[in-house]
Amino acid sequence: MSESPQTPFHDLDHYVAIPRLTGLTASQDGTRIVVGVQTLDGERTAYRTALWEVDPAGEAPARRLTRSAKGESSAVFTRSGDLLFTSARPDPDGKEGDEPTSALWLLPADGGEARVIAAPPGGTSGPLTARDSDTVSVAAGLLPSAKDLTQDAELRKARKDQKVSAILHTGYPVRLWDHDLGPDQPRRFAGDLAALADEPAAPLPGTPAAEGETPDEESPVSGKHLDLRDLTGAGRHLFEHSADLSADGATLVTTWSVPDAGAAVRSTLVAIDTATGDRRVLVDDPDADATGPCISPDGAWVAYVTESISTPDEAPVIRLALVPTDGSAEPVVLADDWDRWPGGPTWLPDGSGLLVQADDDGRGPVFLLTFSGALPGSDVVVEKLTADDAVFSDLSVTHDGATLFALRTSYAAPAEPVRIDLAGFRASGEPGERTPLAATLLRSPVPAPELPGALTEIETTIEDGTRVRAWLALPRDAGPDAKAPLLLWIHGGPLSSWSAWSWRWNPWLMVSQGYAVLLPDPALSTGYGQEFVQRGWGAWGKAPFTDLMAITDAAEALPEIDETRTAAMGGSFGGYMANWVAGQTDRFKAVVTHASLWALDQFGPTTDAGFYWAREMTPEMALENSPHLAVGDIRTPMLVIHGDKDYRVPIGEGLRLWFELLTKSGLPASDDGETVHRFLYFPDENHWVLTPQNAKVWYQVVSAFLAEQVLDETPNLPTTLG
Repeated sequence: MSESPQTPFHDLDHYVAIPRLTGLTASQDGTRIVVGVQTLDGERTAYRTALWEVDPAGEAPARRLTRSAKGESSAVFTRSGDLLFTSARPDPDGKEGDEPTSALWLLPADGGEARVIAAPPGGTSGPLTARDSDTVSVAAGLLPSAKDLTQDAELRKARKDQKVSAILHTGYPVRLWDHDLGPDQPRRFAGDLAALADEPAAPLPGTPAAEGETPDEESPVSGKHLDLRDLTGAGRHLFEHSADLSADGATLVTTWSVPDAGAAVRSTLVAIDTATGDRRVLVDDPDADATGPCISPDGAWVAYVTESISTPDEAPVIRLALVPTDGSAEPVVLADDWDRWPGGPTWLPDGSGLLVQADDDGRGPVFLLTFSGALPGSDVVVEKLTADDAVFSDLSVTHDGATLFALRTSYAAPAEPVRIDLAGFRASGEPGERTPLAATLLRSPVPAPELPGALTEIETTIEDGTRVRAWLALPRDAGPDAKAPLLLWIHGGPLSSWSAWSWRWNPWLMVSQGYAVLLPDPALSTGYGQEFVQRGWGAWGKAPFTDLMAITDAAEALPEIDETRTAAMGGSFGGYMANWVAGQTDRFKAVVTHASLWALDQFGPTTDAGFYWAREMTPEMALENSPHLAVGDIRTPMLVIHGDKDYRVPIGEGLRLWFELLTKSGLPASDDGETVHRFLYFPDENHWVLTPQNAKVWYQVVSAFLAEQVLDETPNLPTTLG
């Protein structure tokens, strides 16, 4: 195979240094767009995020707004055009020696210096602003017994001084993904930005004024901060919450977690008066979770996502619903006959419809749901708004409804800011008769990297008539005279799809080494309808496996593919499937399994969300689908990868898999301990392996293992492994 021209994917140092765009927010009038850009720090051991402004017209180059060692995130515009963001960078007006936490900062629209306007002791996150008022809401963690922020500061200081790290739990769950829950609990607060221009409010806990010292009278911001009102109080109600603030700032609608049977939690919706804290329940469905609330421009309605609580026999059903903000009527499901799973509802400014994103055939278009009559009994027309072969996120509509800004990503390019002519689409015809639009690319602060190959897609039809499709990334010079080895890469989830660029699971790194990378969507994948999910529900080792083998057969039949040199790999559910594949077939020369489920009988009670697993499979189903029972049939060299801080798939899965590979597999370790299998262990990494240099080692070891087993080459392991 001839040498391909060098790209950033041919060198891992170059690859990890590529800036990465994340998050988009736009001002109401559409004159300003702000995105986050992640770059390597000076030591190349972590990423930090800065805020950049993008020209909405796509003419001027992007310009940098912030710069700090800690980075900035969660940017949102106020109604006056000021920019709020969160950052743990030091406050120049704070007390010397303070350990900075994530504070809320305000960057004036006129270009003045950013300043802290809220600094709860436990940090702040998730700022929300109101379209027509100066009300702002933030989330902050407080210790359970703290009555207010001042007492929270005292309690935290006592824990720190006495070096207490213990957490006393009274409920479930106790940890999430890669971090422990508690001892603090998230609460929602509200404040008035207009007060920042009035008399100074009470000093922040931990500031010089709060400690009895005299503030710097020459400082123009001394003491000026949000007077935060606690809206939610103590409790575990805001576990993984999402919220929205009404246009007038008078109402906060948030998800509200409630306990359910079997140590489960369920998500309801509540509306909270931001002035009084009075709370009323809007949605409390014992058979479904309510998430993603979005309040209509007139404040009368709340659009939200309803997800039925699954059982071992029935996959979840996800729909969009409406409920009156005053709680005067029952919720109404929208477009119940639309066979897609909507998410991230965004209202049109005139209230005549909603924009949503939904997985669809390996893509994630924006869809427009238009109401033809008075809410909520009107008919709903669903139209695809965007024509790009891409996924859209971070939707932001200008107040005149003319323009939609978003991030667009696909396997052809990472996230990029785009503009969509929403007014033109709506004026182009009657609902249901309009043609989807191509988005206009704006001038991103991060140019898309050159790819080392080409992206195509393939599909096949299995015996029952079901269509199974996949993306296929091919090296530039792959062809009948230069056939490429095939790498089957199985996605996680399992309720997901290979549809958007991932910096962690990036096929182009393997394409640069000459592999053709197959990215299939088997049964359980989203974007193909409810029945496609149901085919694999509770039966992971059946339809998902046979779909994967069928689409692999189709790929191997292509003239560009060398069917004698193949490997399979995956992470999380994809790692489960890699384990299952290893026990069911020896067609592959190597299998790489990352953060994988191995023994389903032990997995359920140890994962961070055991109650969800109980809804997924009965004990009998878990055993029927458990890869560990076929360990004796594994005759393929395996690379096992696991991080110790992975709480979704606990390290016990990787440890047991490794031990049983060496003692029970068809390729056990020899008497002198030699084995063809490998175990790459990260003591301080989580489910994904995120730090730049560890991610680099991940790819280096995977590449070396595949080179040895698939290409019959001498492995070249990184020197950092010693």
